[in-house]
Amino acid sequence: MSELAIDKIDVFRVELPYSGGVYTLSGGREYRSFDATIVRITTDNGLEGWGESTPFGSTYIASHAFGVRAGIAEIAPRLLGRDPRRVDRINDAMDQALLGHEHAKTALDVACWDIFGKAVGMPVCDLLGGRTDARMPVISSIYMGDPEDMRRRVAEHRARGYIGHSVKIGGDPAEDAARIAASLADKRPGEFFIVDANGGMSVETALRMLRLLPHGLDFVLEAPCATWRECLSLRRRTDVPIIFDELALSDASIVQLIADDAAEGIGLKISKNGGLTRGRRHRDICLAAGYTVSVQETTGSDIAFAAIVHLGQTVPERQLRCLLECRDMVSLKTADGAFGVEAGHVRAPNGPGLGVTPRLDVLGAPVASYQR
Repeated sequence: MSELAIDKIDVFRVELPYSGGVYTLSGGREYRSFDATIVRITTDNGLEGWGESTPFGSTYIASHAFGVRAGIAEIAPRLLGRDPRRVDRINDAMDQALLGHEHAKTALDVACWDIFGKAVGMPVCDLLGGRTDARMPVISSIYMGDPEDMRRRVAEHRARGYIGHSVKIGGDPAEDAARIAASLADKRPGEFFIVDANGGMSVETALRMLRLLPHGLDFVLEAPCATWRECLSLRRRTDVPIIFDELALSDASIVQLIADDAAEGIGLKISKNGGLTRGRRHRDICLAAGYTVSVQETTGSDIAFAAIVHLGQTVPERQLRCLLECRDMVSLKTADGAFGVEAGHVRAPNGPGLGVTPRLDVLGAPVASYQR
């Protein structure tokens, strides 16, 4: 394999307005737009790779957009001259340059995978282990609100072909029970629902909410409580399947999740875990444990969605729950590619790399550049 070296790293900042106006989470958290960091890595032979990291504001997990770009400033000079195809060694170099701050490493890691695919003429999903033949279901994101309004928004997504819905809760137990009942009121055969509290419940409020629900509602409960101890305590007291998300942040936490028999599945968000290299490892650990896997992102635009699709395309159909259609959450298109959603499902394209062509007029001028 002939040598290839990173020659330049450009960093772009793009504001992504939330397409629904105001997105509401538990604890009174509100989001009107998302600050995206998009990276272009250029090699010495002219290949370009693209990646994106868009935190869900600064109150979802320990990440924020200014931190992404500050982290890249620490890391980027250490990557110049390195071969981007050696993705594990790239991650070693990033870890040596900056401890933690996985959200800052994501865009760089994903851009390296994009270059890797282009260099060998293969789509990223095949480099990550090989594509399945599955048509992958995308999932809606139904923010917390009035129960009947949530029911209406589920119906709107159903009309567009969605078979999966992520319903947000995390307030008063009786109101949350009403939100769940309304959202599932028109449930069709083959549909599935993730009820996501984003860590907004205590064990007490979660148990009260579950007791208030009508009998026989079919859903899984994601990220019910803010701490590991609370989630374990709740799991011991209910037969509702539980999914970990915000608390599954690292190799060690995912191993601990399995050791504690703490859940039935995981919401694998790429930037939360540091990119596709770590995402591949977390996928394998969870599959070995027999977990259900949802491949998602904190949020993001077209480049983030491309990474979701490629990683999702490598998860066996039996264990893949869904992909997050993060593009639905924002009103700005940053790139083009063959990622059309048909009847609520998507497949990875067959072209080399991620298969995205960024809209340079939308990205504007780089806010930072690093060059050999």
